[in-house]
Amino acid sequence: MLALSALMADKSYAGVAQAAKAHFAPKAKSVIFCFMDGGVSHVDSFDPKPKLKELQGQRVGKVDNPTAGGDRKWLGSPWAFQQYGQSGMPISELFPHISTCADDLAVIRSMKAEFPLHSRGNLLLHTGRNTGGLPSIGSWVTYGLGSENKNLPGFVVLNFNTVPPGGLENFSNGFLPATHQATMFKATGTPIDNLSPADKIARIQRAKLDLLGQQDRDFSSSLGAAEPVESAIQNYELAYRMQSLVPDVLDLNKESEDIKKLYGLDAADEKKRLYGIQCLRARRLVESGVRFVEVCCPSLYGSTGTWDQHGDLKKGHERNAGVTDQGVAALIKDLKQRGLLDDTLVLWAGEFGRTPHSPGTDGRDHHPEGFTVWMAGGGVKGGTIYGATDEMGMFATENVTTFHDLHATMLHLLGLDHTKLTYRFGGRDFRLTDVHGRVIKEVIA
Repeated sequence: MLALSALMADKSYAGVAQAAKAHFAPKAKSVIFCFMDGGVSHVDSFDPKPKLKELQGQRVGKVDNPTAGGDRKWLGSPWAFQQYGQSGMPISELFPHISTCADDLAVIRSMKAEFPLHSRGNLLLHTGRNTGGLPSIGSWVTYGLGSENKNLPGFVVLNFNTVPPGGLENFSNGFLPATHQATMFKATGTPIDNLSPADKIARIQRAKLDLLGQQDRDFSSSLGAAEPVESAIQNYELAYRMQSLVPDVLDLNKESEDIKKLYGLDAADEKKRLYGIQCLRARRLVESGVRFVEVCCPSLYGSTGTWDQHGDLKKGHERNAGVTDQGVAALIKDLKQRGLLDDTLVLWAGEFGRTPHSPGTDGRDHHPEGFTVWMAGGGVKGGTIYGATDEMGMFATENVTTFHDLHATMLHLLGLDHTKLTYRFGGRDFRLTDVHGRVIKEVIA
């Protein structure tokens, strides 16, 4: 009877009780966020602008754009676009692998951010605010739904031993309990530091952990503030349980050679190979019940952002696309063939786009006034294009969409009403979307 009760308790934790926390029936149960930091050029990727080619080299003139000062000229895309899939979706030749997934994508061409600064843009994308101290979207998701696997963290960030502009605040739990903080898995070396036990005898480690937990509880009682200490205790316990499961989940030797090749693990380019490894890990993590996984980009061009090509646009964007394109496409295809794409939402997004004009002939600057992101799986309508920018790609003009709208839509797909997912802090109720946000129903299947 004791064994049976333990099994029933595990089953309850791994989905039954957690699903009851949703506000309504979800279409997705997990998220994989492919973070393209630095600013992917929308007019060179998923938003073709033939007019730019026509006006190539002509002066821009006066435009209401803080990044358009000085002597600037229109700059057409150096890459050709073709239509793909039954939907006929236009995609740049930069993305030969993602283009094969065209009918799975819901492309939003009318995104608008607030600031042409990496740090503030990244924070806005991750937390719904452009200042630090607020919970990341992954933290909000695990706060609302919990984890489906008590032996793994609910929010995982797969990074490359670097931190994007905006710092660790991008992945912070903010004022939410510390159990909702992101757990970082590195691409090289030991994925998680200090996970291997110093005590090889399990009962000794267990005894030490129990003693530490009791000391923490005694300290908590003396302070009269239980929540921070209880969160720390829960994190210790989670780390203890992770020792046995995490190495197994991250063991890619169990994957077939075909799958490894699909993700580009045989690539000669180390960055491409490492990015493919992280994308494959993302699939294994959601398959094991992790609620929210973010895959960062490897640092290719310094600390200011991987896609941040103010100069050398052609060389830089081709390098970035070459590293990430195959891994992202493999992730969609692999999820799909395993029946996981239906309830796994894949988001591909950066903090802003890039200007359709330039002070030179091979570079673009930061551009928050109109750019592109896309989603796939998880209940979105594949083969869809939503919104538009003007004929030059300067401004979002049709169905203008903000990160608050994107967040509201993601939460909706997970069965959460963004207006009801709140946490009381500092005398007021906070939510991811602040007082903004609308669900983009047009991209939902």
